Amino acid sequence: MQGIGFWLTKRAFLGPDKEALVDGERHLTYLELNIRVNRLARSLQALGLAHGDRCAILAYNCLEYVEVIFATAKLGLTLVPLNWRLSPAELAFNFSDSGSDTLIFDAEFAEVVAQLQEQTTIKRMIVLGNQTFPNAEVYADLLARQSDDEPTVDQPVGLDTAHIIMYTAGTTGRPKGAVLSQGASFWNAINLTLDMNFTPNDRNLSVLPMFHIGGIGLFTLPVLYMGGTVVIQRTFDPAETLHLLKKEKITLFFGVAAVFLFLIQHSDFSAEAFANVRVVMSGGAPLPESLVRQYHQAGIVLQQGFGMSEAAPSIATLSKDLALKKAGSIGRALFHVDARVVDGDMNDVPTGAEGELVIRGPNLMQAYWNRPEATHEAFEGGWFHTGDIARMDPDGDLYIVDRKKDMFISGGENVYPAEVENAIFELPQVAETAVIGIKDEKWGEVGRAIVVLKAGEQLEEAAVVDFLKGRLAKYKVPKQVIFVDQLPRNAAGKVLKNKLREDYS
Repeated sequence: MQGIGFWLTKRAFLGPDKEALVDGERHLTYLELNIRVNRLARSLQALGLAHGDRCAILAYNCLEYVEVIFATAKLGLTLVPLNWRLSPAELAFNFSDSGSDTLIFDAEFAEVVAQLQEQTTIKRMIVLGNQTFPNAEVYADLLARQSDDEPTVDQPVGLDTAHIIMYTAGTTGRPKGAVLSQGASFWNAINLTLDMNFTPNDRNLSVLPMFHIGGIGLFTLPVLYMGGTVVIQRTFDPAETLHLLKKEKITLFFGVAAVFLFLIQHSDFSAEAFANVRVVMSGGAPLPESLVRQYHQAGIVLQQGFGMSEAAPSIATLSKDLALKKAGSIGRALFHVDARVVDGDMNDVPTGAEGELVIRGPNLMQAYWNRPEATHEAFEGGWFHTGDIARMDPDGDLYIVDRKKDMFISGGENVYPAEVENAIFELPQVAETAVIGIKDEKWGEVGRAIVVLKAGEQLEEAAVVDFLKGRLAKYKVPKQVIFVDQLPRNAAGKVLKNKLREDYS
């Protein structure tokens, strides 16, 4: 079967005048979108990119971002979305680790790109829109120089072709790139279409950043696969989101829990904005049951979903009719996803008992980029280990109880304490440190650092926070720092994180 770039070729034939993308005042039909994608693909070929090459993008949500996704798919290139919330040092690691040598970027990130040039080897640069940047090609000019014809490729592109390297924070402080094939996006689209009955009449508001798999797979690519319309919001702003929901007659809307909290707390909030929305779904972080009830009282059914970068991303959804009755559940595994709750020996645990959630399906990643040991560990026993502790009720609905790893989620962003701890350790006054996630009404969870100073040393909370701000993304910086005399440890010397959570949460 052909790769997902074929979707646009076919849609341009079946419904050339159907609206595909809305980005502010810019509107593209499927025919116009396919032509622009063809021109971009030919431009990338002219610049020397070929099958398997990695191409990074650093940009806010925009129609060009979607064009880059499909142009790279048509050529068999591997796209590396860069998280603009990261520090330049973190971005440089992801760019270099992926082996990228081409960067497509928004002009608003000019200062960051200048720093990336100093820390990495960038062979080609393309600046979006009509902006200019030293030694960078201008996106609009590249498209203007090419023909509308479909690009020709030297190697076949199919569902098994690697397409996206989505970086996730590593438990040891080293980010890992989940390699997603074009087939992973295809099966994610199939799973969601079967679950939610997507049609060409659906209109999706894409508000999550496209550097996240959620911004791509929930529900941008599935809706374009079905011939629907994707309305793009550059970055999340509650007032604008509420305006777009109503103005664009949105029927599908996915966000993280923090998005729904900000919306319902906004002075412009009204159920009227959701009048046309038939699917309102949250994922990426635990969804408070109280928030589900708030939306229910407003006449809005807020569903819970569950996924991860390694699954492109969808794994399970809670059915609409159970959204309130089983609030707190992530629901059942999607049609082409198998899920089990197992013990340490990969045996199924009894119904209602806790164990690790393991999954398998064609939407899963191929591997962690250049991390064979991590890949082997993740797929040990032939199933992907999510690292989440879960239980399954008699109906087959799943509940996430806790995370096996120390990772916590702040505003929909994964935070791995080891990475933060490594940064804190760079302070010469610090002898020991441990970071835990604590509940936060605004962000769901935030970091709290427990620090042991070296004998005779002094350090203030503000100094620790200021030190980290230049080294880590803002959401990773602990909101609080507590100084203690020692950390609790077990007989093997391992820090007892559970004890810390009991004492300091």
